[in-house]
Amino acid sequence: QVQLVESGGGLVQPGGSLTLSCAVSGVALDDYAIAWFRQAPGKEREGVSCIVGSDGSTDYEHFVKGRFTIPRNHTKNTVYLQMNSLKPEYTAVYYCAADRRVGYCKNYYLYDYWGQGTQVTVSS
Repeated sequence: QVQLVESGGGLVQPGGSLTLSCAVSGVALDDYAIAWFRQAPGKEREGVSCIVGSDGSTDYEHFVKGRFTIPRNHTKNTVYLQMNSLKPEYTAVYYCAADRRVGYCKNYYLYDYWGQGTQVTVSS
């Protein structure tokens, strides 16, 4: 059974940084694509970034390229979302999700295991 638990959300000032964690249990990271999504108030949930495979191939949506990274730690079986230079428009609930595949981690509609989400608020 795949379980994902997010943590690390909170209130941060514009221009600040925050790191979210997604603790994955029940599966090996190399066998699953792991993605981060966000859902802002009144908007649909959208993919942000993802990582897949033993080589850790990553992908980023255009609105976070150069600001966010998605490292992972196999010992802790955890995937992170490191967020820098945050802006108020990044305020949202952030979710991590998993899908059993290798090779290409986008096609965000395929993800079928989800965490409960963690709130990120960027405000002064």
